[in-house]
Amino acid sequence: MRQLIVNADDFGLTRGVNRAIVELHRAGVLTSATLMANAEATLDAVGLARKAPALGIGCHVVLVDGSPLQAASEVRTLVDPTTGNLHRTLGKLLPRLLTGRIRAEEIEAEARAQIAHLQNLGVRLTHVDTHKHTHMFPAVLRPLLRAARACGVHVVRNPFEPEWSVQATPEAPWTRRVEVKLLRRLEPVFRRIVGEEGFRTTDGAMGVLATGTLDARTVGSLAEAMPEGIFELVSHPGYNDADLGRAHTRLLESREKERQALTALKDAQSFDLVSFATLAVHPDKNC
Repeated sequence: MRQLIVNADDFGLTRGVNRAIVELHRAGVLTSATLMANAEATLDAVGLARKAPALGIGCHVVLVDGSPLQAASEVRTLVDPTTGNLHRTLGKLLPRLLTGRIRAEEIEAEARAQIAHLQNLGVRLTHVDTHKHTHMFPAVLRPLLRAARACGVHVVRNPFEPEWSVQATPEAPWTRRVEVKLLRRLEPVFRRIVGEEGFRTTDGAMGVLATGTLDARTVGSLAEAMPEGIFELVSHPGYNDADLGRAHTRLLESREKERQALTALKDAQSFDLVSFATLAVHPDKNC
């Protein structure tokens, strides 16, 4: 059986992103979205989610390129001391993470605060993932899973792209291909930790390589190449409006392209569209 989760990241980033996500869900091509707990349009997204009960909602835990939900004094190693915000780029976070300068307790506390905040707003969460896929690194994954489990969430995104998906993504730049292939070396450790912590995940994610270049041709190529199993298509649809321009995201014009590209899935009949709720095995509870 071939099952596909079509997930949109950055729910809550702007109203234009929120509108695109809900429109695609209503069109029958988008089954899931991951919601930012502390973004400009979070409350707007929560309101829209309440009107779309079939849309699976995950927590898009932000540990980089955003503002912490907790006071900066509570997450000192996670923030830039000059701004009080989370480190702006993965390039600034990673050296600190890999040399042990980011405290696992702070990752867990901030992740738990973001998950609990959405639950307290009435959002029923299907899974967790992270902005910029930071949970592919074990130093983030373990505290993230501890936080999620404490809040009754037991499903996490598998952020690693299979080789067949890489081959089916013709337009991605070679630099991005090298990054994806190198990072895939972390997948065995990821799967081991996920199993040890009692979580469930998918067989892999497609669209990670295509971030910024996902178009209708690539969507069709990925859908055709997908083998049996349950996979996630990671996407970033939106409207390129003034709010998006102020959001400091590198994905501007590409969000419009991705929004249009996902409509190519409307005519796909060779797989079942599902959400992360398909993977849930534990009873729900909140923090």
